[in-house]
Amino acid sequence: MPDLVIRPATPADAAGIATVHVGSWQAAYAGLLPEEFLSGLSVETREQFWASNLANSSVPHTVLAATSPGSDAITGFAVFGPSRDDDATPQTGELSSIYLLPSEWGRGMGRALHEECVRGLAAQFEVATLWVLSTNTRARNFYERAGWVTDGTTKVETMSDGAVTLEEVRYRLPLGG
Repeated sequence: MPDLVIRPATPADAAGIATVHVGSWQAAYAGLLPEEFLSGLSVETREQFWASNLANSSVPHTVLAATSPGSDAITGFAVFGPSRDDDATPQTGELSSIYLLPSEWGRGMGRALHEECVRGLAAQFEVATLWVLSTNTRARNFYERAGWVTDGTTKVETMSDGAVTLEEVRYRLPLGG
């Protein structure tokens, strides 16, 4: 994607990242998560989360912001860092999220963010993992095309006081480190 800008996110990016986060969840998870939950997602709440997160220099992960050609508005973001899994070794990194505005899907921004994350992970770790909703065929196909393979590990998490259940599968990618 020519003229795409991918850069480290700053606290000033919190509102843009929150807008992408909520919009992406509402589109990507429609039909996969309860509509009531998705429609109740709040950009303001997410903005508070991201403002706090991006201002905290002790957080051990990297947040990247992406803007489309000719615009300063954030249209995608990604997060990577050390794995948060209980069974991870210090050599294991994690790609914890890539989200884009739905208008950017299929245009190369996700691939560019993914490649930047893998480069960052490979500089620090030997292997990387990520979690995907088991029913999210679009995301699973994206990661499988990029070389990620399921490792047989699954988990079930709940959100929204137990009203939403997330069944996830873990993928793994050797980084050649």
